[in-house]
Amino acid sequence: MSPDRSRSLDTLAPSPQPGAFPAVAEDGLRRRLRRNRTLATSLLVAMGAVFLGTHFVSDPGFGVRLLRATAEAGIVGGLADWFAVTALFRHPLGLPIPHTAIIPSSQERIGQTLGRFLERHFLTEEVLLRKLRSANVAGRFATWLAAPATAPVLAEAVASALPHVIRTLDNKDLQEFARRSLGEQVRQADIAPVIGRAIRIMTASGETDVLFERALGVASEWLEENREQIFQLVRERSRWWIPRTIDRKIAEAIVTGVADLLSKLREPDSEVRLKFREALARLIDDLIDSPEQREQINAFKNRILEHPEVHAWVAVVWRKTSRAMLEDLSQPASKARIAVERLCLLVGRALATDEAMLKHIDSFIEKLAVYLVSWRHEIGAFVAEVVRSWDSHTLVDRLELVVGSDLQYIRMNGTVVGAFAGCLIFLVSQLLG
Repeated sequence: MSPDRSRSLDTLAPSPQPGAFPAVAEDGLRRRLRRNRTLATSLLVAMGAVFLGTHFVSDPGFGVRLLRATAEAGIVGGLADWFAVTALFRHPLGLPIPHTAIIPSSQERIGQTLGRFLERHFLTEEVLLRKLRSANVAGRFATWLAAPATAPVLAEAVASALPHVIRTLDNKDLQEFARRSLGEQVRQADIAPVIGRAIRIMTASGETDVLFERALGVASEWLEENREQIFQLVRERSRWWIPRTIDRKIAEAIVTGVADLLSKLREPDSEVRLKFREALARLIDDLIDSPEQREQINAFKNRILEHPEVHAWVAVVWRKTSRAMLEDLSQPASKARIAVERLCLLVGRALATDEAMLKHIDSFIEKLAVYLVSWRHEIGAFVAEVVRSWDSHTLVDRLELVVGSDLQYIRMNGTVVGAFAGCLIFLVSQLLG
């Protein structure tokens, strides 16, 4: 067993009780077992009564002797098969006869054999891959998902489960654990290269230039619309002895200069635009390659994450979002339910016509099956451990409940076959005598 898989089977094993049946099913099985056991026992008792009854005949003729021999052989056959069936589960009549109570005395060996059988004949790469490829799992899944009746069922299941998930996430201990574990991962993450590459990708796109020019246009419009406010700001910060006309000229110069700069930035081939691109390229390089720049960005990120107001803001956002989701999910025409239903239909229809994606899904499932096969030894050992840990009395009771009623037919057949054999032997002996 590999070191990374050396987990304790005792911790993996479930409760030492075989899986119980639903109450209704168990009652039906017990009634069937009692009925068949009564029939088998009644047939054996009937043979015994016939055998005893023939001994009270004072002058038995051929027919009485034939009936006696038939009943005698039926008793022998019935008793032999009763012993065989009973010996599987317990000691007959409570006597510790060797080679009886086979199942409880061989429980550990049965578990090991079952585990090895599962490991060698079921959990093999050849068997699993052959079954998966013949089953066309991805195609069937896509067909099922695209069916009109599937989406409402899935949507209802998701809508029913989401409130429980949301209420579970409201647990303070869980939130604190997530904050510690996820927050630590985020604090350790180096986001500067990610930001740099994201900016590089965005600037390489033509759509980004259109968005940039639109933002510059909005900024220019804002400057024009707020000239008076800018003048007031300059006037408030100016010295008392400077005339208002000078303040206005300063404000006009500021607005005009910024407007000219924005206008030149909007020109793709202007010198200002080229210098801006060069500065942006240097910033991207620094974000990716400069340790000092990366350290500053990550320190800024950590300060934001550790700020109490950020934590409070996240908590408020989560509370409002969770309440809105719970309120929506409680409505008959829930938007979330409708969204899930539409998503299922969309994904199902897209998958049903996308052969490449279906092949990817089949490939993923096959890789998952191969990974499962690599654990076959551990799975076999787990099965053996589970069977070994079961309570013997409960195991016997469950197995007898499942197969015991059918085993009673062996007793009936033994009684009947024994009776016919006794009859035949008696007739042959009479012919030979």
